[in-house]
Order: sequence, then structure tokens, then C-alpha cells
Amino acid sequence: MTVPLLKIGVVLSTMAMITNWMSQTLPSLVGLNTTKLTAAQGGYPDRSTGVLPANPEESWQVYSSAQDSEGRCVCTVVAPQQSMCSRDARTKQLRQLLEKVQNMTQSIQVLDQRTQRDLQYVEKMEVQLRGLETKFKQVEENHKQNIAKQYKAIKAKMEELRPLIPVLEEYKADAKLVLQFKEEVQNLTSVLSELQHEMGAYDYEELHNRVSNLEERLRACMQKLACGKLTGISEPITIKTSGSRFGSWMTDPLAPEGDTRVWYMDGYHNNRFVREYKSMHDFMNSDNFTSHRLPHPWSGTGQVVYNGSIYFNKFQSHVIIKFDFRTSAISKSRQLDHAGFNNAYHYAWGGHSDIDLMVDEGGLWAVYATNQNAGNIVISKLNPNSLQIIRAWTTNHPKRSAGESFMICGTLYVTNGYSGGTKVYYAYSTNSSTYEYIDIALQNKYSHISMLDYNPRDRALYAWNNGHQVLYNVTLFHVIRSEEL
Repeated sequence: MTVPLLKIGVVLSTMAMITNWMSQTLPSLVGLNTTKLTAAQGGYPDRSTGVLPANPEESWQVYSSAQDSEGRCVCTVVAPQQSMCSRDARTKQLRQLLEKVQNMTQSIQVLDQRTQRDLQYVEKMEVQLRGLETKFKQVEENHKQNIAKQYKAIKAKMEELRPLIPVLEEYKADAKLVLQFKEEVQNLTSVLSELQHEMGAYDYEELHNRVSNLEERLRACMQKLACGKLTGISEPITIKTSGSRFGSWMTDPLAPEGDTRVWYMDGYHNNRFVREYKSMHDFMNSDNFTSHRLPHPWSGTGQVVYNGSIYFNKFQSHVIIKFDFRTSAISKSRQLDHAGFNNAYHYAWGGHSDIDLMVDEGGLWAVYATNQNAGNIVISKLNPNSLQIIRAWTTNHPKRSAGESFMICGTLYVTNGYSGGTKVYYAYSTNSSTYEYIDIALQNKYSHISMLDYNPRDRALYAWNNGHQVLYNVTLFHVIRSEEL
């Protein structure tokens, strides 16, 4: 029985490699290892789809788009029939545009080569999985010859592996989509090469605008790679040991490039001083900080720093305050209607944690409970400027039974507790307004989690664990389907 168990270990290790590669390596290949949020909209751009013209012979046809690691557009257009005209100064500009598209072609070729390499690895593993299933069936047929305990263990492992087969099928479909991008960009390169010699009905400015439009659409298309379903949480990384048993710490997901300031808030009430550390290095290795005094004490540990401002729940109220660090003044405050406060609907650990503010790839969120929803969790998407509720979702999960929660890609993930053995066991998707029960281990190293928030820029969970500031890396699984383009 040792050999089959070893094969199971190899398969599970291989799947971990694939999921990590899909959430970390693939985004870096297409330019998404650092998620870019749009401050003006309070989040990431919406997905966009192409609209074909009514008369392809008279208009440009836009099929798809993508982005490489240097932010260059990779896209496909089919140009209309062009009329002949004489060469002029604009051909030089057009030639520059052609060079840009050729650079994009090279990026797509690199992506295609790596995708095909990994696809071969996945197909080989799929064969091994199916072969393993056949062997397990043979073991099941001859189960009388095996010890009952060993037989049950093998069967349980097989049930764990069986759901991975359709996952592999979906990944192969993604590889075909990358190949399609490559072919379409080659088509665009050919068209622009011909236009170098024949400038048609559209001048350079018109052509440039259309290519720029394709670039934006491609960014939106490839943005889908940044989001996914949570499939794993790493072991904790202890950054620092400081403060009391309760508190919060964070970085700004919309901070400019190179801004790694850390914000630190000790305690869950009767405190209004926020520490600012210049960098993660300073936070880890020194006590040099700048102190900011808030106009009101905060309540709970659900604060969040977003685009240069801190959002927090005013103590003993259901008022949310936006405080701008640049002006040291309140820029907006608003009541969160019907939200419980003052330990009415706290997390299981207490601590005035009635209202939890958080940020993901889509923007700013508030998680709380109301009497109208029988004390169950309510998820509200907030406008980061006005603090108005854009849309709200009611769930069936009691707020007081939740240990902590966090948002990733529009899905709220809830833990089953805050002390001892902890796991993420409930997920509510605002994209589909559905929920499911899951089982993702979360190592509670110091036995008491009073803050757990996701940072979409770092793609990590920030936690306050019994006076320890801790980080967890996350693994996300995503599939892009061609009909979504």
C-alpha cells in the first residue's frame, strides 16, 4: 500500500504547484502580479466585452484583448478594405504603432510557449490520475485481500482526487484561449504591415484611437486573471510581536508604487491614535513612527486604509468616518442604516466588532448585521467618496457565530472561530448571490485572532493574533472562458 499512497502525495503536491502557478506566475506573465486599483471608481475596472460592427466590410472588427507584464496591449482587429493613397508623414507614426504591436506579439509568444509547456505537464498528470483511478478500482474489487483500514484510506484519497479531473479539463481550455490570442495578434500585425504602404480611409489618429480602445478592452479581459476562488491559505508569517491582545494593522492597497507605509492601531475601543511606519522594514525592525490623532475613538478592529484615508466605525455608534491623512481632517461621515453597534452583533470574540470595513479588488465593503435580517450578516458595497451603499446582500449566516471574515474578489469568506483550531468554512458570492460551505485550513498560531483582512495589492491576509502581527499568503483558482470575452 505504500506505493499508491506515495503516488497520491505526488498528485496532491503537483496540484498545489498548479494552483499556486495559476494565481502567482500566470498573472506575472500577463502583467497582473501587482493589482492596479482605480481610485476614482473605488475599485477595479469592470469586465468588458467586444461589440461587433453591423457591417464588417465598412468598420473595424474587434475580437479580443490581453496585456503583458510591461503593460503593453495584445489585441486583435480585422481592418476594413482600404483605399490606396500616397505616402505621407503619417506613415512614420504608423510604423511606430506597428513596432508596438510586434512587441506585443513577442510577449504573447513567450506566454504561449510557457502555457504549452505547462499544458503538457497537466495532460501527463491527468493520465496519471486516471491510471490511479483504475488501480483503485482494482483494489476495491479485491478488497477482501486488503486490511479494512488501509482500504478505507485509499478510497478516501480517491474521492479527494476525483474533483481535480474537471479542473484539469478547464485548464486545458484556458491554454487553447492563449493560443487564440497569439493567432489573432499575428493577424493584426499583418494588417498593420500592409497599412504601412497603403494608408486607407482612416488616418493615423483614427487608427491610434481604435488600437488604444483595444488596449483598454484587453486590460479588462486580462483583469479576470487577477481574481479567483480561494483554494488555500499558507502557514502564518510572523512580522512583529507588539501591542495588546486586540488590534489591527494594514497597508494601503491603493498606495503609489514604492509606498509601503504600515498603519497600526492597538486596541478595539477608547483609542484614537494611529501609528504610521514609513515602510514594512521600519515596522519590523524599529519603533520609529508618526502618530495621527483621530477626531473620535474607533470601535472594533474593522478599520481599513484606502487611497490615503482611513475608514473606521465611530465608537458606540453606527457611523462610518472617512479621515484623510493628507489633510488630517474628516472628509466624510455617514450612518450605516439599521446596522447593529455597541456589541449588539459582534464577531464571536466580542470587542465591539459589530461593523467590519474591508477592501478587495472591487473596492470598499461593510460587513455587519441588522435586526431586519435577524442578526445575520449583511454585506454592503460602499462608495468610497460618499460612503453611500451601492448595493447590499443579506446572508443566512449569524454574525455572532463568525470568528472573523474577509472579502476576496466579491466573495465573503467566514471563519468558524477565533481561537484554537480555525478554518474558513463559509463563502458568500456577491457575484451570484449564492453561498456554499467550504473547508480551508487557517493555522491559528497564537490562539486568538481578533482581526483578519485581505489586501488585494499584496494578495495576502493581514491578521492580529494575540499581540502578534501576522501575514498569510493565499492561493486563488481562476478559469477564463472564451464566451466571457
